[in-house]
Amino acid sequence: MPCDAKEEASCSESDAEEVPDAVIPAAPKKITSISSPLRAFVRLRRRYQGLKKSRLHLELPREKSAEFVHTRLLQKQLSLSRTSLYNPSMAFFNQSGFESSQYFTFDTSVEHYSVKKCRRKKSRRKSRMVLYPDKTKKYLPAEEKSKAKRCLLLLIAIMFFQILNAIENLDDNLQKYDLDGLEKTMHREVFGQKVAVESIVELLKDYLATHVHNKPLVISLNGPTGVGKSHVGWVLAKHFRSVMDNDFVLQYFVMHHCPSGLAPLTCAIDLSKKIADMVTRAEIEEKTPLFILDEMELMSPVLLDTLSRFFEPNQTNEFLNAIYILISNLGGDEITKFITQNASTELLQQQRGAEELLSIIQPVLARVHPLWKAADIIPFILLEKAHVINCFLEQMRREGLYPDQKHIENLANQLSYYTTGDKQYSSMGCKQVVAKVNLL
Repeated sequence: MPCDAKEEASCSESDAEEVPDAVIPAAPKKITSISSPLRAFVRLRRRYQGLKKSRLHLELPREKSAEFVHTRLLQKQLSLSRTSLYNPSMAFFNQSGFESSQYFTFDTSVEHYSVKKCRRKKSRRKSRMVLYPDKTKKYLPAEEKSKAKRCLLLLIAIMFFQILNAIENLDDNLQKYDLDGLEKTMHREVFGQKVAVESIVELLKDYLATHVHNKPLVISLNGPTGVGKSHVGWVLAKHFRSVMDNDFVLQYFVMHHCPSGLAPLTCAIDLSKKIADMVTRAEIEEKTPLFILDEMELMSPVLLDTLSRFFEPNQTNEFLNAIYILISNLGGDEITKFITQNASTELLQQQRGAEELLSIIQPVLARVHPLWKAADIIPFILLEKAHVINCFLEQMRREGLYPDQKHIENLANQLSYYTTGDKQYSSMGCKQVVAKVNLL
């Protein structure tokens, strides 16, 4: 059994005394067995290991006495001599190894020994390699496939197909109404209103891209007389009648449908019934009805109040899927003043000019009735003399007349114009063109 640290010196001395008496054999005695030297060697080795472990538990190393060191060296030498004598196979404990072991002492600190031991273990771990048997395939263990990853991929695929289907549906709606053809027709037949035409087509494309809306589309066309507002309404009605049935397009003229002799309440009830019937039929067939209301400046307050209720967002779904085109001369004086004051600049043909006009017209319309607050207002500017000549050419082609350029210029000169610098703007637009051509 190993001794404690406090009894180290006494244990060492007793060991030194016991070894010569118990272990050293007499020279003349005949050795009959090698078992007793082996047991002595094992016992000495165990005591050595016990001393070594008890030494490591100390915080500070103690210096060994010269007598103890000499005793341990004698024990080592005796064990080696007996090993070489009785067991030649253990000859690796040779003299050179013994001499070299004289340089090893237990004077090293515990901390230094633990650090060296830790480093040795790390180096051994790094050097270890996985050894595979010969003639076998080397492969990694099979990984279990996650079901969550499969579900995630399936969800991504479903979302992709839904987005693709939605995009195709948007394209189908636009193709159903043929808004590209409408844009070409309006650019060809409406003169001098490029910005207004582009704004109308853009609003229609955004609204008709889907059949689900949170409010109806209300577009207000405002400007002086003869600039093409009613003509735009006529073009829109003709186009939507061609792509849909005639039952889903209503052109309402105030002077015709609600003359001065008729009670305003009766007109309001009649208009409400027409709108309700049309939106109900359009909802069944998944179509968007078009209502073109002309001469809005002549509409009575009762009729305006009735109409404004259809523009509110808190309605049933069929009343939200509808397009209202409001045509009036309201704000025409303000537009004429703005055009004549800014005729020398290129502001009129730019989007910034339309935004300035909008800021001028909105207060005027809000004073007439609050329903214009829910509308997208598009101002129509004055027409130049070149635009009036184009109106004459187009009208003469429709009537089957030969378009003589000199004759057309003479007819255009008979109209009145606002002259600002080097530009001339028609005071009545193209309103008198039809009457002039009919006189030919």
